[in-house]
Amino acid sequence: MTAFIGLILTFMMVFGGYLLAGGKLGIILKSLPFEMMMIGGAAVGSFALSNSLDVCKSTAKDLKRVFKGSRWSRDNYLDVLRVLHLLLNIAKKHPVELEQHLDNPLESKIFERFPKLLSDHGAVDMICDTLRAVSMNFDNPMEIEDLLEIKVEEQRHHQEHSSHSLQTVADALPALGIVAAVLGVIKTMASIDQPPEVLGKLIGGALVGTFLGVFLAYCVVAPFAAKIKAVSDEDVYFYKVIKDTLVAYVRGHPTKMCLEVARQGIPVAHRPSFDDLELAIKES
Repeated sequence: MTAFIGLILTFMMVFGGYLLAGGKLGIILKSLPFEMMMIGGAAVGSFALSNSLDVCKSTAKDLKRVFKGSRWSRDNYLDVLRVLHLLLNIAKKHPVELEQHLDNPLESKIFERFPKLLSDHGAVDMICDTLRAVSMNFDNPMEIEDLLEIKVEEQRHHQEHSSHSLQTVADALPALGIVAAVLGVIKTMASIDQPPEVLGKLIGGALVGTFLGVFLAYCVVAPFAAKIKAVSDEDVYFYKVIKDTLVAYVRGHPTKMCLEVARQGIPVAHRPSFDDLELAIKES
């Protein structure tokens, strides 16, 4: 919601201030399709040139996150804690029974109750691979923590591709605006014998390119990149919750203590209360 408000407010203040100052939108609207073709087309083309197809697809998908926000909600954090509670209890009481859940989580009666968690292969792999390693006596807390930290950083690196790519486009847009403006000046110079009123419109149209490049860079694309990065950083906490729970488990803490340690690491906006966690555990 705030993203929509911010975007609308930006356009209203920039173009509203221009109109109140006596500016006319006619010259901008007349030049806009051609300038957008040059600047926007060059930006999209250079983006596709410098990134893989997977990054292009993930960036297009991540643009929705600017307006939707974090992928994980308070209920999703409760769900992952419930799954970990069930798995850790089985690991302590019926270790052999745990293998069927780890070897094939898609058919696990525990995982299938939480489809959003199951759809995230990174989270499921973190849980299953770690518990499988612990069952094979790889239970050094320091080594487990280092291993899980690497997996968390992998998730962070993967999710930051989109924001880095968009920020690169934002950095390039002012220069692309200058390219469009220079082409407009070249067009103007070809009409140097025209009267001043004609030359004024041609020069104004050329300057639209510079304006558009700077405006898109600092008022649209760069804020989008920053918002995607902020959302990605928030989403990484979901994997940290898994890491904190499993590390506490390997250190020998009781299951409920492991979950409480992880709960404290959840962002405040999504952190369930102690009572909510207790209730969720009882329901599971």
